[in-house]
Amino acid sequence: MASVYKRLSTDTRAKSGTEDGSPKAKPKNAQRVLLLSSRGINARHRHLLNDLAALLPHSRRESKFDFKKNLHHLNELADLYNCNNVLFIEARKQQDLYMHISKAPNGPRARFHVQNLHTMSELNFMGNSLKGSRPILSFNAAFNSEPYLRLLRELLTHTFGVPPTARKAKPFIDRVLAFTVADGRIWVCHYQIAEEEDDAGKDENLSLREIGPRFCLAPIFIQEGSFGGPIIYENKQFVSPNQVRADLRRRDSARHNARKAQAVAHFAKKDDLGIRTGSGRLQRNALDPRELFT
Repeated sequence: MASVYKRLSTDTRAKSGTEDGSPKAKPKNAQRVLLLSSRGINARHRHLLNDLAALLPHSRRESKFDFKKNLHHLNELADLYNCNNVLFIEARKQQDLYMHISKAPNGPRARFHVQNLHTMSELNFMGNSLKGSRPILSFNAAFNSEPYLRLLRELLTHTFGVPPTARKAKPFIDRVLAFTVADGRIWVCHYQIAEEEDDAGKDENLSLREIGPRFCLAPIFIQEGSFGGPIIYENKQFVSPNQVRADLRRRDSARHNARKAQAVAHFAKKDDLGIRTGSGRLQRNALDPRELFT
């Protein structure tokens, strides 16, 4: 109730300021992210969730979500905690990881398959940054090539961009979040902005040191609404990991069947020649000594 009163009082002051002729107030960037995961995540997925919580000081960490089908309940949960962005990590079969990024409550929502995942503890890089600092978001020029990539850039900006008025954010910018489109996927890397002094001690050179985590997002589809509504984009080139594993099993089973068929043919040939071990008496032919010298 207090947040509603604060919002209404802010709007009233802004309207009165414009009517009096005073300069218009600067719009406030009030982005807040609801960060949670589903049941069934393993240790690596849990470490990724902790890394994302450390990267996003404007996030609200929530316990595990029990439902995997009724995801529209996440909109009510985001409204309960006054969040307008949702970052939901979904685990399937304890090995496949999917990431949902949504603008609550009206959408859109994008679903990604997380690939090539490496957490901070695995990488052990030398880079380090202030906890709670704000990052610089870097997008390569490929995000301007397609309409769906421009939409994904806006979603990533609202989710990973830390507003200056966040409660846990520090007034420093010493890291970079890089998003690069390559091979139809989005590669995410986290760097520290390091200052290196020359030998003379006069000039300072800026360099980037990777911190982690590092992962890759393969877009699957984009929905018009938040966890609902029609699909406005679908990646036709995406192959489900279940299909990949089924193809591998089918290939291995084909090899096994070929070896079994070859063994059956080999035994059948021995039976025809009468030289198979344990097949009984050998069959006589015209050149058998028992036929020649009888």
